[in-house]
Amino acid sequence: MNKEKIKEYAQLVKFEHTVFALPFALASVLLLVKRFPSWFELLLIVAALVSARTLGMAFNRLIDEPYDRLNPRTKTWGLVAGRVSRQEVKGIILVSCAGLMLSSLLLNFLAFLLSPLVIALLWIYPYSKRFTYYPHLVLGAVYFLIPVAVDVALNSEVSAAAVVLGVAMASWVAGFDVLYALQDYEFDKEVGLKSIPVRFGVSGALRISKLLHLITFLSLLTLGLLHPKLGFVYLLGLLILSAILIYEHSLIKPYDLSKINKAFFTLNGYISILFFLTVLVDYLI
Repeated sequence: MNKEKIKEYAQLVKFEHTVFALPFALASVLLLVKRFPSWFELLLIVAALVSARTLGMAFNRLIDEPYDRLNPRTKTWGLVAGRVSRQEVKGIILVSCAGLMLSSLLLNFLAFLLSPLVIALLWIYPYSKRFTYYPHLVLGAVYFLIPVAVDVALNSEVSAAAVVLGVAMASWVAGFDVLYALQDYEFDKEVGLKSIPVRFGVSGALRISKLLHLITFLSLLTLGLLHPKLGFVYLLGLLILSAILIYEHSLIKPYDLSKINKAFFTLNGYISILFFLTVLVDYLI
């Protein structure tokens, strides 16, 4: 396999966007662990997360291909343009499924039993925009499962802290997925796809995204109050995180959507990394 083909695969599944979820998952380990995991366990958690995210993106590309061929924003993507074949995408799906299930099994059997639910949600998400105006909440449900899965994998239980952190992650991801959907607002209306922007308009979608991110802040604040190991550093980091969220929303206006990529990609990467570093520093001191 040459470098160009590897690059096409990486672009197909937006591999660089793993930065959104990975720091949150590692923060979950620090917050939920009762005994610090071995390096092998950490490797398995990372492998499971990367496999799940790769699987989700591959499902998206394969299932959405008919619409991606019509959408001016996506018609140059690898699968649509023929640089990657459907068989290759199916191969990525099979490898990712195997990677997720094997990593889960090596962590523990309860985590393995949870893996088919993750796979099912990842498969449903691309279809959900065809039958519900709230596909963003389906994606949020996937991210809700990340701290739950970490808790199950390391502690064989689901704690209140895992649930609260799951709500925070779900609302954070759903909120910025609403913003991302604004890029295809006109196209989705034209072809009959559903989303919160299509249902409530651009202004309504912006308000709902803000509400979801308010839930994120309140959930993380609740986590800080519930968790015995979190203190001043965590609360300070949470204030900075909330300031970034406010700035993110200030970039997007109902009459100007030109800065969606900056709000979606750049700032959400900062938020995830900041959260992990905040938890890490608080954990160390």
